Amino acid sequence: MTHGSLFSGIGGFDLAAQWMGWDNVFHCEWNEFGQQVLKHHFPKSISYDDITKTDFSIHRGQIDILTGGFPCQPYSTAGNRLGKDDERHLWPEMLRAIREIKPRWIVGENVLGLINWSEGLVFEEVQSDLEAEGYEVQPYVLPAASVGAPHKRDRVWFVAHSDSIGLEGGMYESGRERKVSRQYATTLHPRKTRDCWENFPTQPPIYNGNDGIPTRLDTISVPKWRIESVKAGGNAIVPQVALQIFKAVEQYEERDSN
Repeated sequence: MTHGSLFSGIGGFDLAAQWMGWDNVFHCEWNEFGQQVLKHHFPKSISYDDITKTDFSIHRGQIDILTGGFPCQPYSTAGNRLGKDDERHLWPEMLRAIREIKPRWIVGENVLGLINWSEGLVFEEVQSDLEAEGYEVQPYVLPAASVGAPHKRDRVWFVAHSDSIGLEGGMYESGRERKVSRQYATTLHPRKTRDCWENFPTQPPIYNGNDGIPTRLDTISVPKWRIESVKAGGNAIVPQVALQIFKAVEQYEERDSN
């Protein structure tokens, strides 16, 4: 399987694809810190930066699965929720990339707040846009806890497949009312794999008070890369969740080939 990622961050989707043994053809990330991380861990992948200035036509018909956690800030309850009025509303750019690349599979990710922002306007728009391009779409709410992580971290995941491949029955019956599916802990991952999260920190590190450093000095006492690392981790997808989706995709592929 060939994989390309948009809004790649520090490479959560790319890492999951690597675990699957897939070929990471390209990634696209404008943030300088994210670019450095991606180039270090995936040096053989083509590296793009600004999605709004990138023509992806060179990859047309050559990518099996395209992923992207399009920016969540416009819809997050932690922000101002400006939605389409936010310059970071970049779903249209991801849609353009999809049209240029025409992958067989698409996996998109965003915050839970996307579902109820403006009564689900963008949530429905994403699905309608993909259906208009010939994809069958199924949204899921999958938390990090579903793979044994010690935090909830609900996220919306859109899984779409091209009608042209012709999976029998598709991922949902034609004409069925759209309905988001929720999956909870233990439904995606064996309990025994939770051991790998045993020492995972559930709170971010404290840089000032605990270490006796005055608050007014914390901006110069913490290296820039450390701050960027914390920000990147907060924005990143949980690759273990993506891995379970990828495994399901591969199962569909195997069924279709038999």
